[in-house]
Amino acid sequence: MSYFSELAFQYIGGEWRTGSGSWDIVDFNPYDGEKLASITVATVDEVDLAYRAAERAQPEWAARNPYARRAVFERVLRVIEEREKELTETIIAECGGTHVKAGFELHLAKEFLREAVQLALRPEGRILPSPDDGKENRLYRVPVGVVGVISPFNFPFLLSLKSVAPALALGNSVVLKPHQNTPICGGGLVAKIFEEAGLPAGLLNVVVTDIAEIGDALIEHPVPKVISFTGSDRVGRHVATVAASHFKRSILELGGNSALIVLDDADLDYAVDAAVFSRFVHQGQVCMAANRVLVDRSVERAFTEKFVAKVKTLTVGDPGDPATHIGPLINESQAEAITALVDQTIADGATALLRGRADGTLVEPTVLGDVPEGSAILRQEVFGPVVVLIPFDGDEEAVRIANDTDYGLSGAVHTGDIERGVRLAKRVHTGMIHVNDSTVHDEPIVPFGGEKHSGVGRLNGESMVEDFTTTKWISIQHGRSQFPF
Repeated sequence: MSYFSELAFQYIGGEWRTGSGSWDIVDFNPYDGEKLASITVATVDEVDLAYRAAERAQPEWAARNPYARRAVFERVLRVIEEREKELTETIIAECGGTHVKAGFELHLAKEFLREAVQLALRPEGRILPSPDDGKENRLYRVPVGVVGVISPFNFPFLLSLKSVAPALALGNSVVLKPHQNTPICGGGLVAKIFEEAGLPAGLLNVVVTDIAEIGDALIEHPVPKVISFTGSDRVGRHVATVAASHFKRSILELGGNSALIVLDDADLDYAVDAAVFSRFVHQGQVCMAANRVLVDRSVERAFTEKFVAKVKTLTVGDPGDPATHIGPLINESQAEAITALVDQTIADGATALLRGRADGTLVEPTVLGDVPEGSAILRQEVFGPVVVLIPFDGDEEAVRIANDTDYGLSGAVHTGDIERGVRLAKRVHTGMIHVNDSTVHDEPIVPFGGEKHSGVGRLNGESMVEDFTTTKWISIQHGRSQFPF
């Protein structure tokens, strides 16, 4: 595909250039192992060049009329709409995403860009009273300057844009590091589209590299004031620690271990559909995915029969085939880890209600029941097509089980009584939870983020103004102040 040959470079200061590292990141199609691209890694020198380019370009961009900034995002949106077929093919090839996943990702990307168009006009100033006569206090919202963005492999195009577009819209410049497994969708493609839309050179820079090459240079560099990271809680903890030690703000969107709760009065057929989607969309490689499905014991048998029957209908295979529901995991290491986790859980005493086979990166769905309370699978994020069914007796126990995790990102409650669902949802310690729907949701103007180990801060809507601008107080003394000496 042309994107993979055209964009296999670093993008710094408006120029596509080869990294100066001594080794290459090789980009593979996770389904068939085809080599898509080979990118020579960026070194610490290129990271510095990218941040310095961003630093030089940012003041003029921040001074530009926000209506003029807004026009760039309108053009970005048009480019995506015109290239949707090619973008879909690229997401399928590099991410192993199905047609449904690619469509979902591009739809949300367009929605977030529409929000970025409005975000350019969102910052507002305030005038506050003063106890001193003749004093005027003005509060301004100003860009932070330069933002470092580190994006993940599962929804790389969308999750890069989620931070890049708002940061730029609010007058900042950006250095973006995509995940090594998705350097094109998460990096080069984003830069190419903004370039075509007329974004001035230096405002968006992409460095394709690895911590083995640059260490913590991307976070420690003196130029960026904010680091926006999406990924695992293990790496997020390190990012937060390093950023804080350098007095930088960090926004962390991390992992999850979501519970979808089915109460005794739920519509079981609908709850099954929501649960299957919540767990198996994009092979379960979604931070909001329902790792655990909690079912009231009074409806457990009926729900389980319907759920297992529905999961058996899912087609596993080539993500390029529109009929495929579950494509490959991102790499064989991930597939092996998922298989080992299932084996260990069964060895612990769990029952395999449906046991999927693994073939390379393709892993069939597995449904587990009777999982012992101490099993590791109950408390960790599972990035693969494996789900645990857990019975409970009454709402109190449902809340206790749902909260028995270090994570708190998303969740769902299914019930015939909306207000009962809301009352229960309020008691589940998550940043987001949905009544009578799936656990997987993201909307441009609604704050997105988690509690506990699932992250710090929020993205989307007004939260972006808080994330990517800072408050500046300017006071004006009309007349003369009186000083004590």
